[in-house]
Amino acid sequence: MSIRLSALLFFTGLALAGAAAAADRIKDVMSVQGVRGNQLVGYGVVVGLDGTGDQTTQTPFTIQTINSMLSSLGIQVPPGTNPQLKNVAAVLVTANLPAYAKPGQPIDVTVSSMGNARSLRGGTLLMTPLKGADGATYAIAQGSLLVPGAGASSGGTSTTVNHLSAGRIPGGATVERAVPTPLGQGGFIHLESMASDFTTVARVVQTINRTFGEGIASAVDGRQVRVAAPTDSTQRVLFMSQLENLPITSGEAAPKVVMNARTGSVVMNQLVTLAPCAVSHGNLTVSVQTQPLVSQPGAFSGGQTAVTEQARVEIKSDQGKVISMPAAPSLNDVVRALNAVGATPQDLLGILQAMKSAGALRAELEII
Repeated sequence: MSIRLSALLFFTGLALAGAAAAADRIKDVMSVQGVRGNQLVGYGVVVGLDGTGDQTTQTPFTIQTINSMLSSLGIQVPPGTNPQLKNVAAVLVTANLPAYAKPGQPIDVTVSSMGNARSLRGGTLLMTPLKGADGATYAIAQGSLLVPGAGASSGGTSTTVNHLSAGRIPGGATVERAVPTPLGQGGFIHLESMASDFTTVARVVQTINRTFGEGIASAVDGRQVRVAAPTDSTQRVLFMSQLENLPITSGEAAPKVVMNARTGSVVMNQLVTLAPCAVSHGNLTVSVQTQPLVSQPGAFSGGQTAVTEQARVEIKSDQGKVISMPAAPSLNDVVRALNAVGATPQDLLGILQAMKSAGALRAELEII
């Protein structure tokens, strides 16, 4: 585990170091205010499953949806009918409508089961309207699902590879309505930094003024830059093309450690350092075993058979030695120091948090 973590962090450090050495462009660190995507969501039905759909006795809304859809197609279901469908699943469909998307343009959609379907593999999504926050329909989704996984079960034994209750349909939705996206207001546009950084904003202002002339750009705050732009739409697009490709040296990123508590993944950037500290780590395992015992009364005693349980609790503590960790001024030194502890990635989650509390880890912790 520690060797694999070392390799992961080492190559991550190389990638980040290479990105830091290269000059960024303005569009790599800034975005144009108002130019953004919009989230869409819709409720639909997936059909054609191989007996892995919703259990309709526990998800009545699936049957209600099917009955409503059949009624709209001219098929009347007799009242009181409760068909046990196994090839149908109720799903939620989500998509991102990109900026400047026009009617007829395809977009990708994600389909997720909202009932108790075991798998959506091999299913087909029926026509589903996708709505925005205002309740209007902006796209229509339909198509065959792509689920990267497989599963099988028999006799109470099952095997599953990857997650089978969600899938994607590349180009599965067609845009029906465009969202107006203004490119600035009046004679100005506003650029917004990806993160609040006064250094990056100052360098962007200096670069723009040095290229197009003094007074073209001015800083609003630690995140926003106001830029004077041509009012003609064609000239403004050409101006934006030149503006966003200007090279700039952005401000240095802050040292950061990102931890995924669900998977045990730990990723660090190249600025993470360690102060001298001592670390001791050991695992505590508690095992509880229960064994049923049957008490059988003697013949003609009038007693009854009783079942009791005998529990056995075992506590095992691994011996952990204290390791002195020297100062680590670079990412490679940090990786070597953490590997010296001999902890698994899951153990590192607790070790890094303790080192941060002790003031030995010089980085910001983010748990996702």
